[in-house]
Amino acid sequence: MNLRVILITGANGGLGQAIARAFLAESPENFVWLGVRQRRDAAEKLAAEFPGRCELAELDVTQPEAWRALVERVLARQQRLEVLVNNAGFHADSLLAQMPADDWRGVLATNLDGTFHGCQAVLPAMISQRHGRIVNIASLSALAAPAGQTNYAAAKAGVVALTQSLAKEVARIGITVNAICPGFIETESLASLAPDARKALAMRIPMRRVGRPEEVAAAVRFLAGAEAGYITGATLKVDGGIL
Repeated sequence: MNLRVILITGANGGLGQAIARAFLAESPENFVWLGVRQRRDAAEKLAAEFPGRCELAELDVTQPEAWRALVERVLARQQRLEVLVNNAGFHADSLLAQMPADDWRGVLATNLDGTFHGCQAVLPAMISQRHGRIVNIASLSALAAPAGQTNYAAAKAGVVALTQSLAKEVARIGITVNAICPGFIETESLASLAPDARKALAMRIPMRRVGRPEEVAAAVRFLAGAEAGYITGATLKVDGGIL
């Protein structure tokens, strides 16, 4: 089995960690780069758990020069990059009438601009290889925008549209580009929910439970694999049936 190099952004959070572990479990030949900007403890622990197969890399996804430097580092080390998972993101919710302009710009910069910069940075290597897999983590908010998330919903809807357009541009070169829209997933964003609020949330979901990060990670791994070679421009919901 051949070496496969995977770069995952936002690898410090619960979802990024689960995605990284899915690739590490898939094959001993996989090498995973963990792109993080802050809260490095979890990523450092994972890299230490898989020495020689996993490495931490500082990355501010909003800065194109940071992307270029990291991709150059990866290629200098391994001469290839098969998979990019654009997972970095955050939300700063409020009603639009009261939303600070910095919250609008910051959410779009990380969630949408970061995805653009990442795709642009890896494409030369993938085009040269005539092979690549890009998986963009969007959100159910992109498909059913809730009140109070105009910035986040707009950013994630932009990720879905970017995915569809880019997929058409690079399909003939052997590169696939797909998006995943997670629903409510058991990550840091739900950790502070009170028991009553958690129960009410579960009642909104046809499966009557929130999702596990591993369930999203399995979808990412599938779309990045050979079995999904004829799937591109797709948007896959992982939401327990909400939509």
